Amino acid sequence: MSDKQRLLSAMPAVDEVLRSTSGTSWLKTYPRRYVLQAIRETIESTRQAILKGEINELVMEEMFHSIEARAQALSDLSLKNVINATGTVIHTNLGRSILTGDVLDNVKRIACGYSNLEYDIPGGKRGKRYSHVQKLIRDITGAEAGLIVNNNAAAVLVCLAALAQGKEVIVSRGELVEIGGSFRIPDVMSSSGAVLREVGTTNKTHIQDYERAICDKTALLLKVHQSNYRMIGFTKAVELDELVALGRKHNVPVMFDLGSGCLVDLKPYGINIEPTVQSIVKTGCDIVSFSGDKLLGGPQGGVIVGKQSLIEKISRNPLMRAVRIDKLTLAAFESVLMKYLDEETAKNEIPTLRMLLQKTEDIRQRAEKIKAAADAVLPDTVKVTLMEDSSQSGGGALPEIEFPTFVVAIKPDGISVNKLEERLRLGSPCIIARIKDETLILDARTIQDSEIEAVAAGLKNAAT
Repeated sequence: MSDKQRLLSAMPAVDEVLRSTSGTSWLKTYPRRYVLQAIRETIESTRQAILKGEINELVMEEMFHSIEARAQALSDLSLKNVINATGTVIHTNLGRSILTGDVLDNVKRIACGYSNLEYDIPGGKRGKRYSHVQKLIRDITGAEAGLIVNNNAAAVLVCLAALAQGKEVIVSRGELVEIGGSFRIPDVMSSSGAVLREVGTTNKTHIQDYERAICDKTALLLKVHQSNYRMIGFTKAVELDELVALGRKHNVPVMFDLGSGCLVDLKPYGINIEPTVQSIVKTGCDIVSFSGDKLLGGPQGGVIVGKQSLIEKISRNPLMRAVRIDKLTLAAFESVLMKYLDEETAKNEIPTLRMLLQKTEDIRQRAEKIKAAADAVLPDTVKVTLMEDSSQSGGGALPEIEFPTFVVAIKPDGISVNKLEERLRLGSPCIIARIKDETLILDARTIQDSEIEAVAAGLKNAAT
């Protein structure tokens, strides 16, 4: 008998491995489907290695270790926590805004049992899910009423479907934007059944352009905030108060797709390009839509606020059933909105606002802690430097604003900076960093104080 035949004959059967002590233990830890898949894949890969002459001796301990590693990899949850070291606060790819512990506690409280989601406790009858946030929305924004759907694109879609299906919606050509994932305003409008009526030019639109386009088919005047881009130079856009006055003159509702949606005045921080929802409502705009997981700092959602009669009409549209939020999102929204009853509380306790508005000195102190932790675990040959840099808001919000920050810059030794970035990304915990000028950058703006120790551990593993 040849060595290959001897090794092949010594290979255990799937059932034999499954009945072993290790197999019994794996079945208690991992799903049976993945344990069987791991055993079969390991046996097959081992058999192929024997046939190729890559294995001269069959070590069962190594084989069983390989099976367990495969079962664990197959069973790992795909959605996991990562450490955001990029400096981009509202990072779309990393889940946008993060939530605080008390908000999550409320979500858990509602998730762990039954709730009065659509039950009127005082009246002992069926209730409405949006009643739980209606008063908060009114008190915070000044609007007559409000709704929350699963994102702002859905908010625009259901508003157009409810208010303008089969009729014309007038929009400036300069505001026919494309948002993330190649979703475009004209496409959303087409899906709603509304008819797009473009006015003006790419760079200039005047109030007369809107007025000349108004006819008996006009259902809505739509303004779209340029939240994810800017046009400069020879440009002209119609101000919202002008559009509202025109709408009243012709008895045509005005809607403003605000995009990011900010509930805190950012002007004291030198940010003058983002209006607050409250200021938009004060213009008399009939309907305003905005995101809940961008500058608002809540869970993913699209908030619709405006005139009571129009909100009621939107709420009755069949699409509302398809785009409504669930009890967990609603629980998170209620908790986040509660913080906006006091602006200082919102700025201090909502992570998105806190990270965007934090003082540069506070960032520097955190960066120093990160550097000290990195120095303690990295070899002396690795160069670790504290540097000034800039961060971004992200999420399509505040595109022109660069936020001063401090970063820890690492020049690896023995491996390339790309390999170091890869090891951090593939490690546990997963650390997402960026590369600049052949240097690994860890931005202290988005690294939480509680994550510094984990960052150091990740660096230690990645650099060795």
